[in-house]
Amino acid sequence: MTDIDIDFVDRNQILDIIKNIPASLDGNKKHNTGVYVQPIPINPLTGNANIDYKTAEDRGYFKIDFLNVSAYQGVRNEDHLVQLLNTEPLWDLLHEKEVCDQLFHVNGYHTLLKTLNPRTIEELAMVLAMIRPGKKHLVPICQDQSFQAIKDEIWVKTEDSYFFKQAHAISYAAVIVVQLNLICEKINVEYS
Repeated sequence: MTDIDIDFVDRNQILDIIKNIPASLDGNKKHNTGVYVQPIPINPLTGNANIDYKTAEDRGYFKIDFLNVSAYQGVRNEDHLVQLLNTEPLWDLLHEKEVCDQLFHVNGYHTLLKTLNPRTIEELAMVLAMIRPGKKHLVPICQDQSFQAIKDEIWVKTEDSYFFKQAHAISYAAVIVVQLNLICEKINVEYS
């Protein structure tokens, strides 16, 4: 089945207007982000799905993850988002601890970002993948050579450790570009 994640500044704004049933973990515990927007058996005591989300998927139910992503705070509308995404960021800001600590998924990694020096969304996505346990072994190779040296292995699925799929890493890298451009936009407003 396809894994669908939808990002929101505040997921409750959409969940308040569409009929949904929270997914469940281990039968009773509410899933952090997953909901069903189709009929599924409900546990009358919890209001959650009566079937664990993994079992529900095997039975053909389709869970959607509605995620709170505060990184979008400051995005005014869809046109503004597109503009922020299409603006080349000041990549060197990734070398600054004060900036990195404000960013989605890379806070605490400014030294690695400075060393690897990504200059594209794809390279930033590779950094995001390398900070996950399943691909940490690629950091020294990338440091010694380049992103080109790891491009064939970085997106290969691993069974033994947590890793990022390429689609997730690219999406998260795009969010970071939006954040970098929002930071620059805010600074420009403050100094103009």
